[in-house]
Amino acid sequence: MIGLGRMGLGMSKRLVKKGHQVIGYDVGTQTREKAKEHIGVIESLEALREEVQKVIWLMVPHVAVDEVIQSLKPYLKEGDIVIDGGNSYYKDSQRRAESLKAMGVYFLDTGVSGGVYGEELGYCLMVGGERSAFERAEELFRDLSYEGVGYAYLGPSGAGHFAKMVHNGIEYAFMQAIGEGFELLKESGFGYDLKEVARIYNTGSVIRSWLMELTQKVFEDFGNLEALKPYVEDTGEGRWTVEEAINRAVPVPTIAEALFARFRSRQEKSFRDRLLAGLRYEFGRHEVKRE
Repeated sequence: MIGLGRMGLGMSKRLVKKGHQVIGYDVGTQTREKAKEHIGVIESLEALREEVQKVIWLMVPHVAVDEVIQSLKPYLKEGDIVIDGGNSYYKDSQRRAESLKAMGVYFLDTGVSGGVYGEELGYCLMVGGERSAFERAEELFRDLSYEGVGYAYLGPSGAGHFAKMVHNGIEYAFMQAIGEGFELLKESGFGYDLKEVARIYNTGSVIRSWLMELTQKVFEDFGNLEALKPYVEDTGEGRWTVEEAINRAVPVPTIAEALFARFRSRQEKSFRDRLLAGLRYEFGRHEVKRE
């Protein structure tokens, strides 16, 4: 396992519990030290030089995948399998598969969902690449997956990461809808206990879901949310989803709006809104508020 952060270490620990031998590496010295409590850890990639067939799973940020693969190439041999479990762009995964194929090395792009809870409950795994490589590694996917069935081979190179990209686009839209709905509840004047509303929404209703369970947990952990800054990051998948929809002329207005809402959350002093206020003044002499 290359990359021993929250996801990589959690997946490693789950595999160990299932009887697999896992050796891990991370560029962070402290991260490696922490991981030694749970799995075998190597201090450099030189240790991968041994002449055994390997399955190497990458759990690193998508911007680091090319660099990691390049550093691995001297230690890869024909028949090895490299799995990218991060949130990479599917076209990058197709390119990487072709590059490694020239060396006789298989590449499986694998979308992973389940977050930090996956270590205990299992993950959802979406796999693309050569079917023969998938079949060789299928025991890993089965043992990592939710109830042993939360995985699937979805097609050739790129299919796994494309499916994960769309998954995350849908997630953006779900989260945006929850946020808008609970803001309306908060401003309704009824003085709702929003934690209790989330609980009841999750008890037999048609919108019950894991995200709604997490909504209840948010209110349990953060109360009225005043301690949280309204800044919502995006890590690429939502943008790629909208870009791919544009390229294919597929309308995804809800996902697009959810992405734009994240951009809006980062504007502490919106230039656009200042201009709108100025325009209302100019055409109708509406009052403006000055800082």
